[in-house]
Amino acid sequence: MNTSTSAAGATTHTPARSVTMAELPALVGTRLGSSGTMVVTQDRIDTFAEATDDRQWIHVDHDRARTGPFGTTIAHGYLTLSLAVPLLWEIFEVSDCDQVVNYGLNKVRFPAPVPVDSMLSAVADLVAVEPCTGGYQATIALTFDVEGGSRPVCIAEMLLRFLAG
Repeated sequence: MNTSTSAAGATTHTPARSVTMAELPALVGTRLGSSGTMVVTQDRIDTFAEATDDRQWIHVDHDRARTGPFGTTIAHGYLTLSLAVPLLWEIFEVSDCDQVVNYGLNKVRFPAPVPVDSMLSAVADLVAVEPCTGGYQATIALTFDVEGGSRPVCIAEMLLRFLAG
């Protein structure tokens, strides 16, 4: 089940949306949906720190982080951004493409921290669709929130290419 928390704190549900490549252009300007929530655990943060060699104390040192600006450890911004993939696939799929290529990102911002054990979710809006060799390139605006948060924790435009055979 896909759920998200609105600014007012109400939980809403949207089922995963399945569309064809031919339907993409007509969906520009629409909300694709909202994801379920994912817990951002300390284990996930520590694993990301090890994989990226980013062991800054605010992410991995529990004792020091307790006295830091957020009162606890927080997720790396890039960890939050990397969760776009599993959260987006809960929201949306293109059923008749053979390959999805991550083409890049636009306008990435991290306006608020993701404290350890936060429940993270995302909403996705289809901003643009352009033909490309073998399919379409889509610009998808993602807004990540944490349950109980007062503002987004990440805002990004993801560029994906949906390609047929």
